[in-house]
Amino acid sequence: MRRGKLRIYLGSAPGVGKTYAMLSEAHRRIERGTDCVVGFVEHHHRPRTEVMLHGLEVTPRREIPYRDSTFTEMDVDALLARRPAVALVDELAHTNIPGARNAKRWQDVEELLQAGIDVVTTVNIQHLESLGDVVETITGVRQRETVPDEVVRRADQIELVDMSPQALRRRMAHGNIYKPDKVDAALSNYFRPGNLTALRELALLWVADRVDEYLQEYRGEHNIRSTWQARERIVVGLTGGPEGRTLIRRAARLAEKGAGGEVLAVYIAASDGLSSASPKELGVQRTLVEDLGGTFHHVIGDDVAYSLLEFARGVNATQIVLGVSRRRPWQYVFGPGVSATVAVESGPDLDVHMVTHDAAARGRGRLPVARGARLGRSRLAWGWLTGVVGPALLTLLLHQVVPGLGLANDMLLFLTFTVAAALLGGLLPALASAAFGSLLLNYFFTPPLYRLTVSDPRNIVAISIFVGVAVSVASVVDLAARRTHQAARLRAESEILSFLAGSILRGEDSLDALLERLRETFSMQSVALLERAGEVEPWTTAGAVGARPVARPEDADVDMPIGDNMALALSGRVLPAEDRRVLGAFAAQAAVVLDRQRLVDEAGRARELAEGNKIRTALLAAVSHDLRTPLAGIKASVTSLRSDDVEWSEADRAELLEGIEEGADRLAALIGNLLDMSRLNTGAVVPLIRETDLDEVVPMALGGVPDGSVELDIPETLPMVAVDRGLLERVVANVVENAVKYSPDGQPVLVSASCLPGRVELRVVDRGPGVPDEAKDRIFAPFQRYGDAPRGAGVGLGLAVARGFTEAVGGTLTAEDTPGGGLTMVLTLPTAADAPPVAPELPASAVT
Repeated sequence: MRRGKLRIYLGSAPGVGKTYAMLSEAHRRIERGTDCVVGFVEHHHRPRTEVMLHGLEVTPRREIPYRDSTFTEMDVDALLARRPAVALVDELAHTNIPGARNAKRWQDVEELLQAGIDVVTTVNIQHLESLGDVVETITGVRQRETVPDEVVRRADQIELVDMSPQALRRRMAHGNIYKPDKVDAALSNYFRPGNLTALRELALLWVADRVDEYLQEYRGEHNIRSTWQARERIVVGLTGGPEGRTLIRRAARLAEKGAGGEVLAVYIAASDGLSSASPKELGVQRTLVEDLGGTFHHVIGDDVAYSLLEFARGVNATQIVLGVSRRRPWQYVFGPGVSATVAVESGPDLDVHMVTHDAAARGRGRLPVARGARLGRSRLAWGWLTGVVGPALLTLLLHQVVPGLGLANDMLLFLTFTVAAALLGGLLPALASAAFGSLLLNYFFTPPLYRLTVSDPRNIVAISIFVGVAVSVASVVDLAARRTHQAARLRAESEILSFLAGSILRGEDSLDALLERLRETFSMQSVALLERAGEVEPWTTAGAVGARPVARPEDADVDMPIGDNMALALSGRVLPAEDRRVLGAFAAQAAVVLDRQRLVDEAGRARELAEGNKIRTALLAAVSHDLRTPLAGIKASVTSLRSDDVEWSEADRAELLEGIEEGADRLAALIGNLLDMSRLNTGAVVPLIRETDLDEVVPMALGGVPDGSVELDIPETLPMVAVDRGLLERVVANVVENAVKYSPDGQPVLVSASCLPGRVELRVVDRGPGVPDEAKDRIFAPFQRYGDAPRGAGVGLGLAVARGFTEAVGGTLTAEDTPGGGLTMVLTLPTAADAPPVAPELPASAVT
C-alpha cells in the first residue's frame, strides 16, 4: 500500500488564513472530482469560515468524556473506515483529550498517511518544536502544543501562508480573529508589530531552508554542478594563517547585504598552499565563524584550488572570499597560486573576492613544498621545459656565441639544467634532461664532433659521471618530494586524530556531528553507521548523514567493519588504502559515541527507577503513620457509635459523626495528593490548555479553608491565562491550604494577582514563621515538611504536587520572604496570547 501524501499550510502567526486556504484547496479538488472529506476543522462559529464548509463532507467527531465534561476530537477510526482520497485535518500540533486514540493530532495524521490517505493540514511556525525557545524569547509565551520538525519536514508540499503585520492587526481590530472583548489585550501583547515581524521572518527563513533542501536534492539527482544563484551562499577559503579572521568578517558583511545570506568557512588540508595551518588559529577562526552565524568545514584534497571549487559548487555557493597570497613576488615562479587559480577557474557562476590583509606578500616562512609524487601540471610542465628545451638552447648558445669553454665547463652548465629540472618536475624530467644533455654533449662537444661516438676514453668517463650525477640528484629530489608528501599527509591525519581524541576528552556525544565530520573529511556523499543483532540478522541504521545513505555495507563504496556486528558505510567514491587508518579511527570513535549515548539513556532510566524507589520508600514511611492517623480516628468513632454499652446523646453522636467526616476528608486529601504525585512521576499528567479567567478559578479553590482565613485581591481587568482549569484549581488550593495551616490566628492569608508583560502573577502571602533561604527549594520536594509540623498534618506532598502541576501548564511556583515576616508563594502563569486562527479575508497571493 502506498503512503499518503502530506500537504501543510504553514502560517507565520495566528490569523493569517491557513484554515481558509485549506478549505479553498478542498473546493478546488472537489471540482476536479477528488473524494475529499473534512476530518477536523475548527471554525469557532465564524460565519465566513462556516460558509467555506458548505458543500464539503464532514466526518462526525468522536465525543470523549473528561473531568465531568465532554469534549470532541477527530474520529480516526471513522476516517479509516471511510477511506477518502483526501482528508482535511486542522491544527496539526493540537494535543488530544486524554482517552483519545493518540496523544497528539500529528500522530493521528501519521495513521491516515500510513493507510494511504492524502492529508491536507495546517500549523503555525511557533508550534515547531525546535523554535519553542526562540518564540518564547520573542513573545514571552511558551508554546505547550508542539509538533516535531521532522514531521513537517517530511511533508510532500509545504505552502507558506503569509501576511504583513499591519494587515494582520487590521484583521484583528475588525474582529475577524478573536471576540471583541479580547481584541485590545491581543493587540497590546502577542500581536504587537515587533512580535509579528519576528514570527514572519522565522517562517520565511524556515521555509527557505526547506526549499534549499529540495534544491540540493534535485541538483544531486540530476548531477548539476553549475551554481544556481537562488540564494547568497559565501564560501571563505582559510589557510589557518593570521588573515583568516579578516576574511571571515568580510564574508559576514557580504552576507548581511543580502537577506538569508550564509557563510561557510572551509579549510582544505593538503600538502601545499593551505596546509601550513596553526591548529590554535584554526580553532579561533572556527569559533569566530560560528559566532557570526556561519559554519566551519574541514576537507582533505590533493589539489587545493580544485577542492575549494568543488566544495563551493557542491554547496551551490555564489561567492568565494580569498585572501591575497602571502607568497613573496619571486615565489610565483613556482606557479600562479591558489587564489589566482580559483579566480581563473571559477567561471561565470562564481564571484571571487580577493581581500587584502596585513600579511599579504610577506611570505609564509618557507618555500612551497612539493605535492608529493604528483607535483601538479604547471610544475611538471616547467620541469619538462627546463629539462628538454633548456639543454637545446644552451647548446645553441655554446656552439654559436661562446664556443671553446672546454668540455668540463660545458658539462657543468648542462648539469645545472638537469638539477633545475629535478627541482621543478621531479625524477622523470631530470632523467630525460640527463639523457638528452649527454647526447648533446656527445654530438656537439666531444671529439669526433657531430657523431654519436667518443674517441677519447676520458671523455667517456666524464659523460658517465655526468649521467650518474644527474640521475643521483634527480632521485634525491624526487625522494624528498615523496617524503614531504608523506609528512603533509601524516600531519593532516594527526590533526584529525587529535580532533577525535579531543572530542573524547570533551565528552562530545553527538553521533550525527561525528558522521558529518567524517563525510566532510573524505568528501563523501553519505555516511551511515550500521549494526545488527547477529551474523544472520538484517542490518539496521544506528546513524546516518548525507543524501541516500546505504542500508547494507555491501552496497557502499567503502565499508569499515567495527567488530562482528557493526560497520561504517560510505558512499561517493573509493578511498585509497592509506586513508583507511584515519577511517578506522573514525569508525572506532563512532562506536564509542554510540555506546556512550546508549549508556547515557540507560543511566537516565536507572535514575528514574532509583527516584521511583526513593518515592516508594518515602510513601511506605508516610503510609505507616500519616494515613493510619485519620483511619484510627474513623475506626474509633465508628466503634463508639456501634457500642451497645453506652447510650450516646444526639450532641455526642453528632460530634462523633463530625469526627468521622473530618477524618474521611483528611484521608481523601492525602490519597488525592498521593495519586497526583504518582501521575506526575509517571508522566501521566496531560494538561488541557484553555483560556481561563483567574478571578473565576481562585474563589472555587478556597472551598477547603475556613471562612475569613483568606483575603482576595483579584482584579477583574487581568488578562486571561492559558492553563488547565482543573490543575490550576488544585495548585491554588494546595498553596492556600498550606499558607492557612502556618498562619497565626487572626492573620488572614492574602491572595493577590497582578499583570506583567506576557504573564500573570498570583501571590499567596502568609504571616507565619517563614522558611530560611536554604530550605526554600527543599519544601517543594515530595514527602518534605518543614519545621515542627505535627504528625498527621499531611505526608508533605501538597507543595510538590502544586509545583508539578504548575510546570505542567507552563508556569512557575517559587517561594519568597514576606516583608515583615512570613512566606510568599509566587505563582506565575502565561497569558492566553494565541488562539486557533481563522481568517476569512485572505489576499489572493496567500491562497494561490
